[in-house]
Amino acid sequence: MKYFLPILAGAWLLTGCAAAPAPVDARDLFMTTLQGMCSQRFEGGQAYAIDPRNDFAGKRISTQVVCTDAGVRMPVVVGDDRSRTWIFTRPPAGLELRHDHRYPDGTPHAVTMYGGMALGGGTARSQSFLADAHTARLVPGAETNVWTVRLSQDGTVLTYRLDRHARPRAEFVLKRMPG
Repeated sequence: MKYFLPILAGAWLLTGCAAAPAPVDARDLFMTTLQGMCSQRFEGGQAYAIDPRNDFAGKRISTQVVCTDAGVRMPVVVGDDRSRTWIFTRPPAGLELRHDHRYPDGTPHAVTMYGGMALGGGTARSQSFLADAHTARLVPGAETNVWTVRLSQDGTVLTYRLDRHARPRAEFVLKRMPG
């Protein structure tokens, strides 16, 4: 009997450890949500801007979700301007959002590849990204930028929001297009 209790306790510990589920990372869930939207098209416009006369005012905004082995790309069309792409990747350091800006001939714009890493605490449908040091050097005043990308529960509305200095700066609301 004296050997039975230690064996029983060891078996209980082993089965208890094996039964514990692995923690779920919301950043992985968010990437899975984006990848589930491959080929979907969204269209809408600017819902809010700190400057109502900005380049986006009154223009149709659209994107289509493009999935690659490297991540998810969302080319953004503003009116006839096709110079922007949102890029989501999942490097070992976390979840990253980059803004790729290009001239019509495909060469990089002087202000490109800015963005940052997800703050943590997001969900499968919403993540916020804090500006990194590259962004702070590239875009004066953007060191406090936070971009939030959110997909509605039913998957029909994509919202992109920019906050700067803890105040809303711009927001785009895009609805999924049929087909």
